[in-house]
Parts: sequence; structure tokens; C-alpha cells
Amino acid sequence: MLLGTWNLENLYRPGGAFGPRTEAAYKAKLSTLAGVIRALDPTLLGVQEVGDPAALEDLVRLLDGDWHTVLSAHPDSRGIRVGFLSRPALRTITDTNEFPAPLRPVQGDDDGEPVPRTGRGLLAVEGVLPGTGVTLSVAVCHLKSKLLTYPGGRFQPRNEGERARYGAYALYRRAAEATTLRALADNLLGGRGKERHVAVLGDFNDEVTAATTQIPQGPPGSEIGTPGFGRPDKGDAVRLWNIAPLIPEKQRFSRVHSGRPELIDQILVSHRLLDRVTGAGAGAPLLETPLPSVDEEADGRRDATGSDHAPVWARIAP
Repeated sequence: MLLGTWNLENLYRPGGAFGPRTEAAYKAKLSTLAGVIRALDPTLLGVQEVGDPAALEDLVRLLDGDWHTVLSAHPDSRGIRVGFLSRPALRTITDTNEFPAPLRPVQGDDDGEPVPRTGRGLLAVEGVLPGTGVTLSVAVCHLKSKLLTYPGGRFQPRNEGERARYGAYALYRRAAEATTLRALADNLLGGRGKERHVAVLGDFNDEVTAATTQIPQGPPGSEIGTPGFGRPDKGDAVRLWNIAPLIPEKQRFSRVHSGRPELIDQILVSHRLLDRVTGAGAGAPLLETPLPSVDEEADGRRDATGSDHAPVWARIAP
């Protein structure tokens, strides 16, 4: 069985402000996305940047077999949201965009009101893994981007002071969203991570060692590849492990930014689920199309075929 996450990059039907300009470009994008999903053959795939729910249904129609879809009811200002594609039927546990108390709203720009919620909803579901009787609880997220925008829709700052401020605002928001994600993980784990099969996955918009990526993991000290890994302690009941070190080093990236590969899409798993992880990767088997390099003006990819992210996945033993 395979558990994965993939940012589909602006999945809209044609004709709107953000999706492909032509039907031909739209069909080419769907064909590429479907090819990757068929190659991966996931049991459950968390997805990001679904701008048009009907477009996700168009994608599903190109896949083999029966699929279930669940989408968050909390899109961002562009209409993009997170969701799931799944072989087993899913039950929604939580769909929220509210910061957990006592976390307060954070500054989001120079002049506006403080931001009291996540930019995109956090969605948690559960389903029974086929042929196992195992109930898997999974949350999917899409945290605040590192790609900065400025007042008036600009992608370039007026000066370095503005760049620094808006970089800080993005970090405030991403940290608050990561904290909200951790609160959701706490609910899924219920202090029973040694018994419950729990995963938290999605586009974290920063790398493995970033502070905002570390927040949802919980107690540090037992990361894969560290001396503490494999030593039981009281943190195992609430800890999540990032499977990134299990990805072969040459594959260990999910986006290329200004020519630099980076792993910003993550899968975190509970102690019990980690026992079932037999391997991990990024990209799709047998598909070697290189990722494009994106820069600060990422809106130039409206008619792009495929996605600017690679899927990240973990193989789960029955």
C-alpha cells in the first residue's frame, strides 16, 4: 500500500483567472497528472491546490478503478484547497481553519487586520486500509508559502525593508498554521501514538529542518537517523516521525526553486504507523520528467503541463 502527498499546482478548469487558458492545455495537464497517479498507484493521496472541485472529478475519471474524494470546505482567496484521493471510503474527522486557543491572530501585512486563521483549511479523515482492518487517520495541509507577494499583487519589493517585513509576515503565518496542524495531530493521536495509525502530510512550504516543519513533529530527539531513534521514551505516544530520511538522497526533493532542489512536501507518521513503513520516495516510478525550476513569479505557469511539485510517498506494509 502507498500513502502519498502531492501539490497538483493550480488545478482549475479552463476559462478562469488562474487555470489553463485553453481546453487543450487543460487536457494535457490532466493527462500528465493522471499518468503520475497511475504510476504511483496510491491507496490514499493527499492533494493540494485543488481550485475547482469539478477539475478533480475530471482527473478521477481518467484513473482506473473506483476512487473516493474528500475536499476541505475552506479554500484560500484564490479558491485552492486541500483534499484526498482514496481507494477506501473516508470519513471526515475535522475540517478547520481556526487557530487553536490561546494562539492569537498574527500580523499578515503592513496595514491590514491581524490574521486569525489558516490560509487554507486543514482536513483530517479516517479510513480502513484494504485487506487489513487497520483504521488510518490522516491530516492534510498546505501551509503558507515562502514565495512572497506584496501590496498590489507585486512579486518584487520596493526595497529591502519591505522584503524583510513580508518575509517575516509569511513566517508568522506559517508558524501559526504549523501550530494549528500540531493541535490537530494531538487530537488524532490522543496520546496513543504507539497504538494509533496516524499520518500528517502535505505541502509544508519549508524543508525538513525548518522550525515550522519541526513544530508538528512534537517532542524532538528520536528523528530517523539520529542516536535517539529506536530508543523508547515517553514522547513516543505523542511524537510524529518525518519519513524524509528514508527517501534515497538523490530523490530527496519535491520542488526546484531558482535551480535549487528542496524537499518541502512532508509525510509525518505516528510510532505505530512507522512500524509499517517499508520505504519512501519522491517522484513517480518509471516517470523521469524533470521538475521545472520555479522562481518568485510562479504565476507564469498557467498553461504548464503537470505540476511544479513531485509527489512524496511512503510504502506501508499490510
